Order: sequence, then C-alpha cells, then structure tokens
Amino acid sequence: MRKKTKALLIGAAFAGAAAVPAIAQAGSNNAESNEVDRPITGVSLDEASSVALEFIGEGRVTGTEIEDEESYYEIEVTRDNGTQVDVQLDRAFNVVGSENDDTGSDD
Repeated sequence: MRKKTKALLIGAAFAGAAAVPAIAQAGSNNAESNEVDRPITGVSLDEASSVALEFIGEGRVTGTEIEDEESYYEIEVTRDNGTQVDVQLDRAFNVVGSENDDTGSDD
C-alpha cells in the first residue's frame, strides 16, 4: 500500500508541474510589464461593452481588460470600417478616455 501511495503522489506532482505552464498561458501576456491581462467577464462585461459601444456609436467589442494601465476597464471596439478604439472606463463604468488605433490591427 505504501509503494502505491508514493507512486500516486509522485505522479500527481509531475502532473501538477506539467499543468503550470498551461495555466500561466491562459491570459494574454502584456509584453511591456510581463503581467497577464485579465479579461472582463459576467455582468461587468455586459455593462462595460454597452457603455463603450454607445460611446463609439458603432462596431463590436473585440477585446477587454480589467485594471489596464490607463483605467479600471478597457474595452477595445472595432468599428465597421476596421479601425479600432480603446475606450477607458472607471469602476462605475463612466468613460474617462479613449484612444484611436487607426491601424485596424488586433493588439
């Protein structure tokens, strides 16, 4: 029984170690600061998306982030013409700024 338990513990340790890189890759990596970006989820995603789309007036949400370097929420909106705008929101979902990304790329 002891050998079987020991073998199971060693196997579990190896399995856990193998899973760490996969978990670390789950968020997108911010190359400038080596921090993992946290996407907005749930009801907050719905509210932030609605506010950002209303502010821009067209397009679709193509990216989100919590605690961005410029604000609490960042919503990336891709306009119908392919250009992008990052809309910055505070914790109460008020627009505190925006930045055009005229390249149209998904950064």
